[in-house]
Amino acid sequence: MTRDELIADTTRGMEALGRQGKLVHDVSPRQIEQIADARLMLHDMGLDAGRSNGRSAMTLMALAHLDETVGWEQSTDERYTTRQIMDWIRDRLGVGYAPNTRETFRRFTLHQLYEGGVVYYNDDDPTRPTNSPKNCYRLTPNALSVMRAYATDEYEGAVRRFRSEVETWVEQQAEERDMARIPVHMPDGSEVHLSAGGQNALIKKMVEEFCPRFIPGGIVLFIDDTDKAMGDVVASTMRRLNIRIPKHGKAPDLIVWDDDKGWLFLMEACSSHGPIDVVRKRELGRLFQGAEGSVVYVSCFPSRAIMRQYLTDLAWETEAWCASDPTHMVHLDGERFLGPYEE
Repeated sequence: MTRDELIADTTRGMEALGRQGKLVHDVSPRQIEQIADARLMLHDMGLDAGRSNGRSAMTLMALAHLDETVGWEQSTDERYTTRQIMDWIRDRLGVGYAPNTRETFRRFTLHQLYEGGVVYYNDDDPTRPTNSPKNCYRLTPNALSVMRAYATDEYEGAVRRFRSEVETWVEQQAEERDMARIPVHMPDGSEVHLSAGGQNALIKKMVEEFCPRFIPGGIVLFIDDTDKAMGDVVASTMRRLNIRIPKHGKAPDLIVWDDDKGWLFLMEACSSHGPIDVVRKRELGRLFQGAEGSVVYVSCFPSRAIMRQYLTDLAWETEAWCASDPTHMVHLDGERFLGPYEE
């Protein structure tokens, strides 16, 4: 948000606090501007939207001992307990948080400011017990430099120095998300990463177990979790096949092209939602009717137990595969595969 947008948003936030009965006195326009400025600084120091909200901004002001009579250049770095921070916000800014919200301040504001390099925690006594009423916080020198430089020519340089010396909260969260992502080894030897949870554990098995067995040499064109940019080779193949990925969740979970056979595999991961039934088959048929090649529809399940729940829904002329039995497939076709097997 721009500064003007932050001021407007902060004004709405204060009005909401007033309706909730949390204001002990009116908050002046000057104070609203200062809260908006604090939110902007928190954002610049690498805090995300949830950690650069009004409560975090007022906490920053309390730690800097800043009210409408003091400018940012006069920010201080004295130590304050959570209780002192909340009292300062009540007395100077007029926002009275209930005593039982002290844990909210600690867990959802001060903890993130500490992890993001904005404050020190118990720097006077790191051995202090976590339940001690003397636990305290103090602005770090880097954060103090940013705040004192606000609205001056030195501000951008102070922000750059802060971010160069600190692993910001946003960077830490991105790293945690990357660590949680599921690596998927593609048929061409490359690797993509899917977000953890949902269907993606099954999609990983579809790529790594199904494709080598039943589509050797196949080209993975699309996985419905990546950024939909799978490389130049894939992009050129999709243009050649006249494949356009539909929006708004209508695409299948996995699309693979078998160039030798001219088959286009449209595959659904069915660990928590339904398989390719008659309705879904018709929908996919319409979506890919202009594409080259012959379409093969595959419903994929984690296990036969889950597949049994959907057997009556599976459309004819489709395939079903279970990750628990990766070497076999079920053909829902009345006559094409009828015949004896070699002993």
